[in-house]
Order: sequence, then structure tokens, then C-alpha cells
Amino acid sequence: MTARTITIGDGLEINRLGFGAMHLTGPHSWGPPADEASALAVARRAVELGVNHIDTADSYGPGTSEEMLARALHPYPAGLLIGTKAGQSRPSPREWVALGRPEYLRQQVELSLRRLRLPVIDLFWLHRIDPKVPAADQFGVLARLRDEGKVRHVGLSQVSVAQIEEARRTVEIVGVQNQYNVYSRTDEDVVDHCTREGLMFVPWEPVASGAHAARTGPLAEVAAEVGATPVQVSLAWLLHRSPIMCPIPGTSSIAHLEENMGAADVRLSDEQFDRLAKLG
Repeated sequence: MTARTITIGDGLEINRLGFGAMHLTGPHSWGPPADEASALAVARRAVELGVNHIDTADSYGPGTSEEMLARALHPYPAGLLIGTKAGQSRPSPREWVALGRPEYLRQQVELSLRRLRLPVIDLFWLHRIDPKVPAADQFGVLARLRDEGKVRHVGLSQVSVAQIEEARRTVEIVGVQNQYNVYSRTDEDVVDHCTREGLMFVPWEPVASGAHAARTGPLAEVAAEVGATPVQVSLAWLLHRSPIMCPIPGTSSIAHLEENMGAADVRLSDEQFDRLAKLG
């Protein structure tokens, strides 16, 4: 039976199916949402449905997603883990630029603490490794922020196995967040490495921004067999893939949120899992 929870770091237990808060902002994760009341309602409904792992970033908005989570959920319920990221700047809505100077990362942690109204960030991700800054300097400031009690746990985003191990020589890493879904699986080696090492793996774009919702094709065929939707099957496939897999599907719709969360109850046979695995 697929485990519903995972324990990370020093004993933080979370439900494996979480919520990505990128869409609590405007188009292209830029600016405020078109309907602020609806965005707040989605965040609150996620927690009502049992979500206790929410993922956001300083660059979503920028800053807007973090502010919306605080407005919707603060004071936060016990056991809720909010992870945030820094390491990418946003000069414009469609630009994402790696920025890993230690002083910048420290500044962004302080700003995220303020926007989220938190005394400590339970899970802080380096959004990208900046190729213009020595990696050791970026990992070093993460270690110092952890030692200072600004962040509790550290993760990396869009990294290779070699980069994970390089970082672990400087700071304890509890998780990796790379692009991965049933169709996009270039990082199989990273998933396998995280599985062996007991690191949580958070696949971003777990349903390819909704592209997996098509009512025809292999996902739809399996969905018909198990009485689910193609999106739910796509998420169930990820949960079946490895016990360290923690998808964070995001949405601005309560209906889609409820559909996504229903994936936790979908069970795939090994034959169905293998059939879908061939899609990648």
C-alpha cells in the first residue's frame, strides 16, 4: 500500500501530496491574483483537505504568494510546513534569472520571514544554483542560516546528483525539487538517488500545468479502469513511483484542488504503473 506520509529532517512528518502556491498570484506568477478572495479560499481549502506541506517562493509575485499564504492561514495550524525558495530574481514576468550571491540569499530569507510572518522557515530551497557564484559560497550561506536558526531544513531545486552530493559536504540537505512527471523524466537518476538516500523528492509541474487532463490517451484509459480522472492518475503514478515522492500540484481553482487531492485515494496496480511508465 502506498504510504501517505513522509518524515523529513529531524522528525517533520508531512502528507506526501502537498500544494504548490505559485498560482495564488497573477498570470505568469506575476502580481496579485485577479480574484483575491478566491485565492485566499483555495489556500484555506487546501488545509481543510489535509494538506500540511505548502510550497512557495520569493519570486512568485514576486513576494505575492508568500503574502497571500500569510493572509489566508496565519496564525498557522499546528503541523503545517511551508517551504519557500530564493535564488532566482524576476526582472519581468517571463524572466527568471539565477541569483545566488550570499548577501542576496540572506536578504531574501529575511524578507520571506517577514512576508510569511514566521520566526523560522521550516524548509528553505535554493531555487537555482547560480553558475556565476561559487557553489560553495551558496551552500555555505545556507549552512550559516541554518546554524543561526533562520531556516530549519535546506533543499535544492533543479540539480544533478553530483550537485546534491557537493552541497551535502557543506550543509545537510533534506530534499530535492526538480521538474518531473509521467511524461518528463530526464531526472530518473536523481529520483533513484533520493530514494536510496532518503531525501524527499518534490516534482514541480507534476501534471505538466494541466496538460495531463486530456480525456484520451493512456492516462485516460487507466483513469477509466480505476474510476478516477487522468490528472489523478498522473499524480497517483508519481506517488507509486517512490516513497520519497511528494508532488505539489498547484491551482487557482477549488474544483481542481479537490480533484488533485483525490489522487491520494487512487491505487494503481503494478501493471498499470508499468504501462504508464513507458510514456516517458
